[in-house]
Amino acid sequence: MFVLNAILHALQISLFMLWEVLWPLAFGFLLSAMIQTVVSKRAVANALGRPDLKGFVLACGFGAASSSCSYAAVAVARTLFRRGASFVNAIIFEFASTNLVFELGLVLLILLGWQFVAAEFAGGLLMAVILWILFKVTLRQRMVDDAKRQAERGVFGSTHEAHGDMDVSITDGPFLSRLFSGRAFTAISRAFFMDLNALYVDLGLGFLIAGALAAWVPNSWWQAFFLTNHPTLNEFWGPLIGPVISMLSFVCSVGNVPLAVVLWNGGISFGGVISFIFADLIILPILNIYRKYYGGRTALYLLLVSYAAMALAGFLIGGAFQLLGLAPTNHHVTIFETQPSWNYTTFLDIAFLLLMAVMAWRFVTTGGIEMLRAHAHRPQAGANLVRDPVCGMSVDPVAAKEHVEYMGATSYFCSPGCREKFEKDPARYTARIVELAPAVHLGLSHGIGSMPGGEMERQKSAIDPVCGMTVDTDRAEYRSFQKGDTYYFCSAGCKETFDSDPGKYIARPKTEPAH
Repeated sequence: MFVLNAILHALQISLFMLWEVLWPLAFGFLLSAMIQTVVSKRAVANALGRPDLKGFVLACGFGAASSSCSYAAVAVARTLFRRGASFVNAIIFEFASTNLVFELGLVLLILLGWQFVAAEFAGGLLMAVILWILFKVTLRQRMVDDAKRQAERGVFGSTHEAHGDMDVSITDGPFLSRLFSGRAFTAISRAFFMDLNALYVDLGLGFLIAGALAAWVPNSWWQAFFLTNHPTLNEFWGPLIGPVISMLSFVCSVGNVPLAVVLWNGGISFGGVISFIFADLIILPILNIYRKYYGGRTALYLLLVSYAAMALAGFLIGGAFQLLGLAPTNHHVTIFETQPSWNYTTFLDIAFLLLMAVMAWRFVTTGGIEMLRAHAHRPQAGANLVRDPVCGMSVDPVAAKEHVEYMGATSYFCSPGCREKFEKDPARYTARIVELAPAVHLGLSHGIGSMPGGEMERQKSAIDPVCGMTVDTDRAEYRSFQKGDTYYFCSAGCKETFDSDPGKYIARPKTEPAH
């Protein structure tokens, strides 16, 4: 009976915490889904090509506007890197997407208070700056090249890779119609439940572990562990041990916040809480994904520079808030004692549950379940993957159940929903790829690869400077940035060839078109 009561007590704490933050989570996911509907991943990759100050600012901004799932963030970062974003900007984007997102701030506000929200966002920006400086000082081009070669192999890292490949954005038409239309409703519902599908395990684990620790581990143990009897040591120890606890918890993203509540209640320093929340991108499963995506050496490098940035940012932001008198001093958390009642939280929870039900109906009736099943499918090693022309997801043509013949070519799809959208307007989704022979016939085989980037952006197509094929710039998977210009490629092989000796292809002399 004692064991049963202890389990029920832990579950009660978990459910009460979840009820308090249900509407902020739903609201944050909804806002993120709406942003994903109007902002294309291709546009993001194009904007993050150069590791300069502008690229850094854009990486932080786009990251803050993306999905908060750590696994999805890592997958999206590799996708952006492969599509032309610099390695530095891709990693900065990844950290911003898990530490500067709206839903994280809302959950922190409800569970811990406004001081933690302010410290999280200020500290997140500070950590990004520290990371950027560390990259500038320590990152060598050889490591970036090794990471690029490994990334181009497309090694499977997690089932969330489809999240990184998939692009639900609507880029044509006026802004309001892109956000408030039938197509937009479908895209928003898909992005919403993709994020929820990516995060529900971490959220569930976070609340369950937090409930168990709050119910079963006495505060005296935590206080001894965090050296609360030695205030000065406590301030230094918290930011150092916080990321280590996060690494071993296996919980990431917003799921870290309930655990942070337990640690704060147990006596960890203010800066320690912040560094703990930062560390969701160095938990052990994600370090293993880094190894697969970029190689073991790069994974170790990311662990070291990330830990240094997290610990230093947590310590500095904790010290700054102490000096300004903004750091809270009362470690007692009342959320463990709060029970649901008929207040604004309950009404907002019910309202968002109803909204989620409506979006779930749209998601299910537009092929969303089939899409998630396709996402969960792990491609066979060495499979020759192709892209779903509607959503951009990588699809194994051997296993794909949905395909359409159009103009002599076969297109493969992740779900019936994508196939039906394609069949309604195939011209919209068919990439225009012309073989080299027609390009030579038109006199366009020379020099077009060195067209200025801005001019290439205004056109719908560009010439691969390596093989001479015409590539649709809107759908080009691979691109490089050299001397202010953008170059597009038909494949990873052409991009790697170009990157190994850009001058060989940029220096091609222009010729006049044949008449």
